[in-house]
Amino acid sequence: MQQPLAYRMRPRNLDEVVGQQHLVGEGQIIRRMVVAKRLSSMILYGPPGTGKTSIASAIAGATKYAFRMLNAATDTKKDLQIVAEEAKMSGTVILLLDEIHRLDKTKQDFLLPMLESGRIVMIGATTENPYMSIQPAIRSRTQIFQVHPLTPADISTAIDRALTDQDRGLGKYPVVLDDQARDYLTTATNGDLRSALNALELATLSTPETAGQIHLTAEVMHQSLQQRALDGDADGDAHYDLISAFQKSIRGSDVDAALHYLARLIVIGDLPSILRRLLVIAYEDVGLANPQTASRTLTAIQSAERLGLPEGRIPLANAVIDLCLAPKSNSAISAIDAAIADVNAGKAGAIPDDLRDAHYKGAKALGHGVGYKLPHNYPGGWVKQNYMPAKLKNTHYYQPKTTGKYEQALSQQLARLRALQRSQKPS
Repeated sequence: MQQPLAYRMRPRNLDEVVGQQHLVGEGQIIRRMVVAKRLSSMILYGPPGTGKTSIASAIAGATKYAFRMLNAATDTKKDLQIVAEEAKMSGTVILLLDEIHRLDKTKQDFLLPMLESGRIVMIGATTENPYMSIQPAIRSRTQIFQVHPLTPADISTAIDRALTDQDRGLGKYPVVLDDQARDYLTTATNGDLRSALNALELATLSTPETAGQIHLTAEVMHQSLQQRALDGDADGDAHYDLISAFQKSIRGSDVDAALHYLARLIVIGDLPSILRRLLVIAYEDVGLANPQTASRTLTAIQSAERLGLPEGRIPLANAVIDLCLAPKSNSAISAIDAAIADVNAGKAGAIPDDLRDAHYKGAKALGHGVGYKLPHNYPGGWVKQNYMPAKLKNTHYYQPKTTGKYEQALSQQLARLRALQRSQKPS
């Protein structure tokens, strides 16, 4: 069985690594580690197809150490034991452990002593942010490096190597890649070199020769790639970047950008994230500036859930446009976050006696003699009364904005009540 082109073209040394020059370039950290022969275990994190495995392969090739690959999710503790035995015999083994964020405790406990002794140099690979997804015991024994999506120029360099390499690449095929096809291949894969190389191989092997040439056009590349390799994997940082861009575009009232990011989320089929984020936006970013928007957003969400994709895109688009063009107010989330910050800072304070549960008998015993006054029994439904803990007296969390008629009305009512609190003596 022939291995895929992306597998065959893995770099044999650091000079063959495409991109990631902030790690493997002259004078950079990983190259310095290899030159000094002072390797330490590390974690490489970033989007798929950006060179995590390639860097591990290049390190192994440059150091001549044995190189083994395992998957933290699917390979067993016994597989790790085999690598450990090999390390005992050969001295050092470089282990690429893919999906390291899924390493369970049993495998971790077995692996940790090997990392401590340096017998196994582990290179963990993950699309998730290791500071959030990887256990501290592993993080403390590794260096953590981020890899970035490859540029079109990086991918173009790798394509040229693949087309000219006679042994591992496609050099024996009379491929002619036109400019439009190259542009499509280097941009449509969104920095994913694996997708680009495998699409190039599929196009080459499935396109018949004409006049002694295999002519690859943009249309051929489009058929081979099928669709753009969007950066929206459900677990990786790229997913959170996409969701973040979606919300910030709506918050910034850029309806076209918001629809673009909505389209990307729809294409990758991430309906749950869309629905959850829209409801968050309705309350966090539009909020009290136009509360009715939240009701309309919820209706659109329920409709999209019932319809599913692709029809669900219609109510979703309605909701996105509505949220984009609505007035914005973050006064509610700012108010609750300020209150939570005070509580976390130890500013809770004792609850006033007259607000405690009706079964509480301590007020009289403590000599306070102040009973709770029911506002409904007073004109206008209001009576001056101490509600806030004493240490937080005169603290105001909610600061209304005047972005819409509803919150303007709230602002006026709040100003009236605060004025009453300041002007009247307790009843």
